[in-house]
Amino acid sequence: MSSIQEVQDEIVSEFEILGDDKESTIYYIMELGGSLEEFPDNERVESNTIKGCQSKVWLIADEKDGKVHFKADSNTDVTKGLITLLLRVLNYRSPEEIIKAELNFVERIGMGSIIGSQRSNGFASMIKQIKLYALAIQSKQNA
Repeated sequence: MSSIQEVQDEIVSEFEILGDDKESTIYYIMELGGSLEEFPDNERVESNTIKGCQSKVWLIADEKDGKVHFKADSNTDVTKGLITLLLRVLNYRSPEEIIKAELNFVERIGMGSIIGSQRSNGFASMIKQIKLYALAIQSKQNA
């Protein structure tokens, strides 16, 4: 499996191909959301929503073989694409890897100028929630 940094480098390369074409970039982000794993309807509950997101975002996590497995969904295509990018980098990693991850692809692809400040705050909330789940799973493993 590629390292967290290698996956981020791949993402940056993909976005570099699009150049400064904001419309193509947003379309590409929306397209990425189509690859999200199916999210169980019974998990679309308030307790699984990420606070601080403009859109509805549901996130759940469980542990498989010492790795954290996330599933997520959103009610908007752009947000689905953004969560897809995060899961591409952080899914199926150890809790420690997730907690220590330095996510630099966001700045490197100029995400802030693409998605605006509201969505940037929501994106930060998604990262925070992912790391909190990893922390909870890590403390269970160490119990």
